[in-house]
Amino acid sequence: MSSAAHSHSTLAGPVAVCVDRPILSLDRPFTYELPSELGAGVGSLVQVPFHGRSVRGWILGPTDDVPARMLRVTKLVSPVASFDELGLTLYRWMRERYVAPLATVIDRAVPPRVASEESIVATVGANVSSAFAPTRLPSYRSGPALLAAMGPEGSGTFVLRPAPADEANMAVECVCATLGGGLSAVVIVPEAEPLPATAGAIVEAFGDAAGLFLGGDKRSRYRMWLDIAAGRYRVIVGTRPAVFAPLKDLGLVYVDRESHALHREERAPYYHVRDVARARARIQGAACVLSSFCPSIETTAFAHTQVEPAARSWAPVEVVRPGPEGRSPRLIRAIGQATRAFLFEPMRGYGVARVCRVCREPAACASCLGTIRQRSGEVTCSVCGAPGRCANCGASDFGIARGGAERVEEWARAVAGVPVTLHAPGDARRPVGQAEVVVGGVDAVKDVGPVGLDLVAILNADASLRRPGLSARERTLTAWFEAASWARPDGRVIVHTAHPNDPAVQALVTGRPARFHRAEAPRLAEAGFPVGSPVFRVAGTADLSREIESLPHRSILTSDAGGATVCLVALDPATLLRFGEAMRRLAERGVVTRVEAEPHL
Repeated sequence: MSSAAHSHSTLAGPVAVCVDRPILSLDRPFTYELPSELGAGVGSLVQVPFHGRSVRGWILGPTDDVPARMLRVTKLVSPVASFDELGLTLYRWMRERYVAPLATVIDRAVPPRVASEESIVATVGANVSSAFAPTRLPSYRSGPALLAAMGPEGSGTFVLRPAPADEANMAVECVCATLGGGLSAVVIVPEAEPLPATAGAIVEAFGDAAGLFLGGDKRSRYRMWLDIAAGRYRVIVGTRPAVFAPLKDLGLVYVDRESHALHREERAPYYHVRDVARARARIQGAACVLSSFCPSIETTAFAHTQVEPAARSWAPVEVVRPGPEGRSPRLIRAIGQATRAFLFEPMRGYGVARVCRVCREPAACASCLGTIRQRSGEVTCSVCGAPGRCANCGASDFGIARGGAERVEEWARAVAGVPVTLHAPGDARRPVGQAEVVVGGVDAVKDVGPVGLDLVAILNADASLRRPGLSARERTLTAWFEAASWARPDGRVIVHTAHPNDPAVQALVTGRPARFHRAEAPRLAEAGFPVGSPVFRVAGTADLSREIESLPHRSILTSDAGGATVCLVALDPATLLRFGEAMRRLAERGVVTRVEAEPHL
């Protein structure tokens, strides 16, 4: 093992230790005496006595907080340091930003240890062999500024809106510029399977110097982490955990499809890659690039430089009023003329049950009163999955209002001049064939590289925009932009909507998400969740609402369910540290039982 994988300054004497007890009420360092013969330092994984038991912990550094009675660190568990000073700075930032125990943050950032892998010597110093050089980026608005920021003296946050044909190439050019300055790069993609075209382009361009940090079992993930720490790679491509990849001399953190929902961690500390990437780049003096066809509204809340093509590179967008079942004469003609097309239909199945044919009552599930749908020839509840039976009489004969991906496939077959394929959830994701019309929803829209379709149609636009949730409209627009990116520049994008002046529709027509952001920000502020406000869901006892109301806040929503009190809190960023300290005190008192950052609303 190269010394680069576990180099640290050996410490001795009183040290602060983060005990591996991921409980908010215990989220503070504990002081232990560190014997010099252990050879441990910052980031070392050690064993310490804690409440009568031997537990793991991480050394945070020397401390002046020395109690009258101090226990000793008993064992160095691993010769490999879990983090260095810069990594610890990032983890402490996450602890404050997401009000999470530091032990939870470290446990999420460092893969589980496999001791037998630590004895394997890593190959260090792969050479970069790439014929790529920045050619398209210099022609982008603010492209030269981004290139300069990826050099040894550069830094800053950049929001990149690539042309559809340039998505993977932009990542390659940014990495190339970074490596040319003698620095390393991390590229984070939202998914592992199938391998996104952007990730594949990086690996193809940089060969053995690029490592894939995604998927795999426990052993292979730890092996890759050790190799990264040892300096085996100059470029790392991976999903969320790659944002913590222990690369040295970091010059670039690149987040691909920044607005994608999978960039948000669903487990504590519930971090978003976008925010962690910005923080890490700031701490390590690197450039942060947030790339997306439709940047998230959160990017408007912090200072950044916008980078985009100098001229429009998207296919023109036509807005058409939908006809029966969402069909219009213009769309029918376009499908008949197209050789390659994608019909974006967000609703699954064949249709929705509206009325029971036996008792004539409105259709509702007998088990949960949920909506009943027809899918794959079967009628089931879309909420609980039970067989479709009328809540009033128990019958299973319903009048179906046709509409959904299966129905679109059916009528498209009658008008298309090429085969029509339905992309169902769980199907292998692939580009549209050379002579094919594909019908699918969000599951079908993935990073498969430039597709160059004759036609992309956005169906059921109005229903998509009416979905519940504060961020539902933004997620819908993001999916539209990603689907529209499949059309070639001289192709067609047709949107079916009865509300052509809706800001989301107009954002797609103009190719300018900023128009949507300007309209959406006041709506979010009116709802009590201004853009840029940290939001938390806090659960606790009946005293919780009174305690939180005494703290600075922008809005609070309180509910009581199952004997617990749940508060939804939006904060001014300036009060975040005070809020976190209060949550830890309340957790010690038993008032707070759970804190979840950035919950789905």
